[in-house]
Amino acid sequence: MIPLQTWPAGAEKAAHAKDSQEGQAKPAPQREHFFDNAKFFAIVLVVIAHSWEPLIDSSRTTRALYMVVYAFHMPAFIIISGYFSRTFDSRADRLQRLLTGVVVPYLVFETAYSLFKRVAGGDPTHPVSLIDPWYLTWFLIALFIWRLTAPIWRIVRWPVPVALAVAALAGTSKIGDDLDLQRVLQFMPFFVLGLCLQPKHFAMVRSWNVRLLAVPFFAVVTAFAYWAAPRMAMDWFYHRESAEELGVSTPVPLVMTLAMFACSLVLVAGFFSWVPGRRLWVTGMGATTLYVYLLHGFLVKGAEYGHWYDNSFVHTPKGEVVVTLVAAAVAVVLGTAPFRVLFRPVVEPGMDWAFRVRKRQKR
Repeated sequence: MIPLQTWPAGAEKAAHAKDSQEGQAKPAPQREHFFDNAKFFAIVLVVIAHSWEPLIDSSRTTRALYMVVYAFHMPAFIIISGYFSRTFDSRADRLQRLLTGVVVPYLVFETAYSLFKRVAGGDPTHPVSLIDPWYLTWFLIALFIWRLTAPIWRIVRWPVPVALAVAALAGTSKIGDDLDLQRVLQFMPFFVLGLCLQPKHFAMVRSWNVRLLAVPFFAVVTAFAYWAAPRMAMDWFYHRESAEELGVSTPVPLVMTLAMFACSLVLVAGFFSWVPGRRLWVTGMGATTLYVYLLHGFLVKGAEYGHWYDNSFVHTPKGEVVVTLVAAAVAVVLGTAPFRVLFRPVVEPGMDWAFRVRKRQKR
């Protein structure tokens, strides 16, 4: 969700070599509209899904749609994050960006959300713990860990099968809540898959054949979700519980890990197939999804703490549509320039003063 370079692997090195030969300054990399569009639409779905959460116990339709969205919206983000981590290494400037763009926002917002729950949520005993992420800050911890392990996955012979094996075994073990490692490990195969993807793979899923097939597939999945809504535990979509905590036998997480990964992967492919590759009026907001992600939780939780969902209208079909539209509007507004300017010091702090990073010499 953080703004990332959109050059394919090796492009930066090649461009630098060419500039050295010609004696010209290296041109700025061009962002690819497809990925910014994908991140924007995915963050809108994240905000909508979180706004639906208080409604899923009173509406079978909303619960079914919630299940479908939850099956692919975070995997889509994670795959993109992995794709743009293909060249991540231990170079000083990249480590600095990892610390300022991921760790610092985690420290700030984990503290802020914990205090918010204490004050607004009426839970004065809620701990302010930096090792036990609460609500949505788990993604920052996960991204930090995944990025650090990216060089390891690049040298593994079968990275995706190994990552799936780790995720399946994690589901059978009670790991605990520290750093939300259960969720970090269970979502990790999507990040590793992103590390393995090339531009040609995204071109394949954006073909017209895939777009046409995605329509009936989403329809079938939604129909199945409507049938499964009162029968299936939502914990399978959150990937944060072990077999013991779910009250199932050990083999079940092994099967569910593979089944959920396959289903999510096909849904992500269908989602990507529908994402436009041209520049849209919302394309620029694809670079600001971290702002939307970190800020919208205060509004969603604030609505819960303020008993806004106690209004009976909200639990009617018309009310659910209104909630959806308001959530989408919130996602757009939080991605606008005023919020970027206001919150940049804590979301994208410079902090050059805190690091001893040698700048790359120009040839």
